[in-house]
Amino acid sequence: MTSEQSQQMLTGAQALIESLERVGVEVIFGIPGGAILPAYDPLYDSKIRHILCRHEQGAGHAAEGYANATGKVGVCMATSGPGATNLVTAIGNAYMDSVPLVAITGQVAGTAIGTDAFQEADIRGITFPITKHSYLITDVKDIPRAIQEAFVLAKSGRPGPVLVDIAKDALAASAVFEWENEVILPGYRPTIKPHLRQIREAANLIKSSQRPVLYVGGGVCKSNAYQQLGELVSLTGIPVVTTLMALGAIPSSHRLNYGMPGMHGTVAAVGALQKADLLIALGTRFDDRVTGLLETFAPGAKVIHADIDPAEISKKRNADVPIVGDLSHTLAALNQHFTSQDMPDISSWVNYLDNLRDSYRPDYAPCVDEMLSPEFVIKRIGELVGSDAYYVTGVGQHQMWSAHLLPHEKPGHFFTSGGAGTMGYCVPATMGAKVGRPDAAVWGIDGDGCFQMTNQELVTCALNQIPIKIAVINNQSLGMVRQWQSLFFNERYSNTDLYSTSVPDFTKLAEAMGAVGLRATTPSEVDEVIKQAMAINDRSVIMEFVVDADAMVWPMVAAGASNDDLMVALDSTPDWNGGAK
Repeated sequence: MTSEQSQQMLTGAQALIESLERVGVEVIFGIPGGAILPAYDPLYDSKIRHILCRHEQGAGHAAEGYANATGKVGVCMATSGPGATNLVTAIGNAYMDSVPLVAITGQVAGTAIGTDAFQEADIRGITFPITKHSYLITDVKDIPRAIQEAFVLAKSGRPGPVLVDIAKDALAASAVFEWENEVILPGYRPTIKPHLRQIREAANLIKSSQRPVLYVGGGVCKSNAYQQLGELVSLTGIPVVTTLMALGAIPSSHRLNYGMPGMHGTVAAVGALQKADLLIALGTRFDDRVTGLLETFAPGAKVIHADIDPAEISKKRNADVPIVGDLSHTLAALNQHFTSQDMPDISSWVNYLDNLRDSYRPDYAPCVDEMLSPEFVIKRIGELVGSDAYYVTGVGQHQMWSAHLLPHEKPGHFFTSGGAGTMGYCVPATMGAKVGRPDAAVWGIDGDGCFQMTNQELVTCALNQIPIKIAVINNQSLGMVRQWQSLFFNERYSNTDLYSTSVPDFTKLAEAMGAVGLRATTPSEVDEVIKQAMAINDRSVIMEFVVDADAMVWPMVAAGASNDDLMVALDSTPDWNGGAK
């Protein structure tokens, strides 16, 4: 279709595809079905690449991976009823992690809505709490404008998912195609530039602090404020902690980066927040996994909270200086208030955090009781593959080890499910990231539990020439849940053991799905398997690493406990004065 068709009669299905082409869509991940089927006919002739997934959840996560890797809006498409409801997990995940996503679903005919028709589901109602906005289109004339608005909403302000649900008869009907040159959304005006008075107040508070910390969240990544953040750190010398969603926002090797805070954070990062007199919270929402028991979180600190979403500010912790705005603008404005002479001497504060970091460097021995240690495996992947690669993880112990051990040297190279904690995210999100970055190395690090939820998308990869690499950390259990059972349920392992290293046989499963299957069970095999995988680029590669089932993620704060009670090992807590007790 061409722009000359703007005054032509088009079916709703044709108008949908024309609209998607005009907003710049290059890839759609989806599965056809009855209600959405009319849209697949004009899609057959479109320049848009459609990737036929094996499950709608996989399509949704693939669209997320694509969005994260490219910065563009990810698009997924499904039919009505179960097709639409299978997208719910991915939509909820995108909502929690602020991923720009447009989900297009077919709906039963407008006359049948509300009658419990075959494959009818009120997907707009179902997803109302987990979308930035949603549409139910029953009039063919509304399709172009809905698509235009959906893409503006998904990408602007705080990014997020938008649902466009289109009745089947609207897709079949015809109308004159009308395209607006400008999208005007009354009442929707995200604040981009911060108030300069608030910037001045923040700068003054920073200059008067003795123990400041930059508490950096995923909002910095969404606004691409990496350069501005680096300038602020250089100008002020303030220590930095980066949440799970902000890993790489500042290089992990930077001398002032003390790692990830929270439930499984580093001792130095947790100590930095707990002992600070000022938190400079940037694009972060004070998640419970970071704060622990909120009443005891950073008890002596004042708070500067900067975020593009005003609803997040003071939602959990009162902000002494609230700043609403895009963080690239906010940090650029803040940087103008500093020179190298403006900051007080905070060297003793930095030395304190350095001592904590040096005192609690974990051991990554390759073996535990003749079993591979998962930490060793993940660390070797990072060392051999390097920081240029894109890394995607599932959820659980391997996710936390990946957060600590991979080389987070470059921004926007680490993708994971943060707020929702979605098992099954890794394989399809890795696929989507590879579609977005076809010339880059894209590695997924998954657990054996997560991998078994969505590994059918390896077939999608094989049939669409999307060569990804997935390292399966196989501890024969639902590892994080098992860790909790070890610590808090007297080692009563109720339904967490996956029992066997042979069922399924991951190498044979990989081969059956068109991938290469490799396995390592000893330290001497680890490097060999990683190097073999790196050398194969025409097919996907699944690497199974059989590891110790009793390995635990340390440090750890028990759920609902104070960060002051961080454990660095069983029955061992830090001495916040620098030693161990």
